[in-house]
Amino acid sequence: MSILQKRWPWLAAAAVIAGAYLASVSIRVEGGDPRPLGTAEDIAKLSGRKDVNVLFILVDTLRAERLGSYGYSRDTSPTLDLLARSGVRFTKQLAQSSWTKCSMASLWTSLYPAHNGVTRFDQVIPPEATLPAEILKEAGFRTVGLYRNGWVAPNFGFGQGFEVYDRPRSRGVPASVKRENPTLKDAGSDNDAVDAAIEFLRVNGKERWLLYLHLMDVHEYLYDDQSAVFGSTYSDIYDNSILHLDGILDGLFAYLSATGQLERTLVVLAADHGEAFGERGFEGHAREVYRETTEVPWIVAFPFRLEPGVDVATRTSNVDIWPTLLDLLGLPALPRSDGRSRLPEILAAARGEPAPAQPETAIAHLDRYWGRPVQKAAPIVAVASDALRFVALRGDGSRDGEQLFDGSSDPKEQHDVLGSRPEDALRLRKVAESYLESAPVWDSKPPTLELDEIQLNQLRALGYALP
Repeated sequence: MSILQKRWPWLAAAAVIAGAYLASVSIRVEGGDPRPLGTAEDIAKLSGRKDVNVLFILVDTLRAERLGSYGYSRDTSPTLDLLARSGVRFTKQLAQSSWTKCSMASLWTSLYPAHNGVTRFDQVIPPEATLPAEILKEAGFRTVGLYRNGWVAPNFGFGQGFEVYDRPRSRGVPASVKRENPTLKDAGSDNDAVDAAIEFLRVNGKERWLLYLHLMDVHEYLYDDQSAVFGSTYSDIYDNSILHLDGILDGLFAYLSATGQLERTLVVLAADHGEAFGERGFEGHAREVYRETTEVPWIVAFPFRLEPGVDVATRTSNVDIWPTLLDLLGLPALPRSDGRSRLPEILAAARGEPAPAQPETAIAHLDRYWGRPVQKAAPIVAVASDALRFVALRGDGSRDGEQLFDGSSDPKEQHDVLGSRPEDALRLRKVAESYLESAPVWDSKPPTLELDEIQLNQLRALGYALP
């Protein structure tokens, strides 16, 4: 039994009190955001500060273009939009897969899926890997991870470096909460994780900390009466769930504000993948690597406000997140990385200087048979370079194929231009083929885990089809 579970009745009571107190507080109201104004030079000086915490929020299944700060017409995300317009928004952020476990292994190792070896349901991040939590723990941070998705459970290697790494116990949800995901069997909600986070901050807030929250209400299409404002279609309900989560996070930020911790916290919002709504004849995720399931948000809010906030328009990836954060904090870099620090681009944008001119290339990868242990691998790879996206399916016989999309003239990437752009196709095909021929960087083959029926059922409860 974990630390959080042992103390859960006390934690729950404290969280209920905190929740009641914060119900009427918001960082969106005038005077609700206490952070001082900052500049590019304050960003550069962050690495010399010894009081900065890290709140790393991973919103499972969050599609970038469904946030107001990414151009959405609906007001789904007022709190997150505030952070974006007073911080840094990365406008072209690519997740490394459309399936949580594969994507998160890349995010935490800063290695593409073929290079970390975690592309199937039973594969594990090896102990040989150095994860960011280990670096922060070594630097004196308290490290706590609260996750609600079983694909990032500690038995898959994701707990390395965390003092406490736990799934918060469900307290149930009130009758006003609606569950429209037909596959959903989990009785909890993101309030459970945020309540536990607030209790951790109440007890340990004076120390330096890394707090990782992996939230699932958007994945589970969970919302309540207050957020039921956009309609009743599948797509509408998804928007309702984003607004619902935005309100939960507003309460967390309000707590940080009320306790003086927001002014010394680096807040990071990211996502493991997006969600499809029939653009190519299917809904959901973990099936393809087109834009709707791999274009995700990345927002960084500092312990101070930028006015105005800045955009980094260069193509970036989830493998860049931790190299950037470690650089911002002045901590050692990961020993192996496919990503790189984007601090130079952040500082250039904050200073009004031009961004690098060269196109950036990034990769997303999904083994279509990740959940079938006896099936041969059939990788589908997307190579995103500037406005182009080359998609290649390999290892699936008659279904093998290629596509090329140009987002500059076709923002939704619906029209295949492979036949009319042979030079671009050849260039990006070479990148895809070189990547698929590469191997994991570890000295030994990544381990696998034999899952028992209880563990398989926990993952099936998320809606995944498993053996």
